[in-house]
Amino acid sequence: MQHSHPPDFKQLALKIKQWGLELGFQQVGISDTDLSKAEKHLQNWLAQGRHGDMHYMAKHGLKRSRPELLQADTQSIISVRMDYLPEHPAQFSAMIDEPAQAFISRYALGRDYHKLLRNRLQKLADRIMAEQPDSEYRAFVDSAPVLEKAIAEKAGLGWIGKHSNLLNRQAGSWFFLGEIYTSLALPADQPAANHCGVCRACLDICPTQAITAPYQVDARRCISYLTIELHGSIPEMLRPLIGNRIYGCDDCQLICPWNRFAKLSAENDFKPRYNLDKATLLELFLWSEKEFLDKTEGSAIRRIGHHRWLRNIAVALGNGQGGEDVQQALSARLNHEAETVREHTGWALNQLVSR
Repeated sequence: MQHSHPPDFKQLALKIKQWGLELGFQQVGISDTDLSKAEKHLQNWLAQGRHGDMHYMAKHGLKRSRPELLQADTQSIISVRMDYLPEHPAQFSAMIDEPAQAFISRYALGRDYHKLLRNRLQKLADRIMAEQPDSEYRAFVDSAPVLEKAIAEKAGLGWIGKHSNLLNRQAGSWFFLGEIYTSLALPADQPAANHCGVCRACLDICPTQAITAPYQVDARRCISYLTIELHGSIPEMLRPLIGNRIYGCDDCQLICPWNRFAKLSAENDFKPRYNLDKATLLELFLWSEKEFLDKTEGSAIRRIGHHRWLRNIAVALGNGQGGEDVQQALSARLNHEAETVREHTGWALNQLVSR
């Protein structure tokens, strides 16, 4: 009678890491499912209302911090990271000081990362299933209530910096994360140590002072939240601080000393499309809804829709130097069907006129 040997999980963990690298991830780590420390931090943050209108952060109860509630039988989490930086920061950091230029967060310039990462994670899961057909798994890329940064920190991929992004000593912070929840009891990696020290560069550079203290971010003040997550009106006192940033903000990453070790991405999908890395605000403000939908197809930018796109650019134009063509373009949108567009173009025109 033949006895089946219990799986060698240590060996399997090494194989999973190797397969991940072969599939184009820059690093693969493994964590257990105890996220109690992160749960406490999240609950405090929610209790203070710092999530603003991001109601989805609260609506899943404890599923976000208790993996087994999201996927039963989860015993380990495989965490992966993939670099996305399309060009050297020196090439684009100066753009933030060019008032006529549109600044878009670097992660959103190329094709939507969700599909690419999800596809690679599926391939990794397929290999694991071929080796362990009785196991259960579920893969995630920003697609469910998952504390991806806390998991990645536990899996040794980096530490959560004072700006709340994940930092890696060899790669900085310009990377995406993805996870596979698995029923396999894989050996966990050592969590990464924190190397922020006394540095406060990210706190000091934040245009809206959204990083209220080390490791404390008030989303309601954050430009990424204001330009992407917020559906209604951008608070007037924050508008001048947004500058020319129309989708997200990279200031805290650009200033971080650890990003001098960041590597450029080899993925063609992350390269800028439709000249979005060099476009002017006026150019983008003149896009019709059809042009917006055509040129953001397969892009993360599309999720904000044309109205919020116009709202954001109107604010940025109001923060710029104006000119006759800018004033004409803003005036042409004063009767727009969307109230938010009318309100923000009106504000922008007032700013330019009063200057």
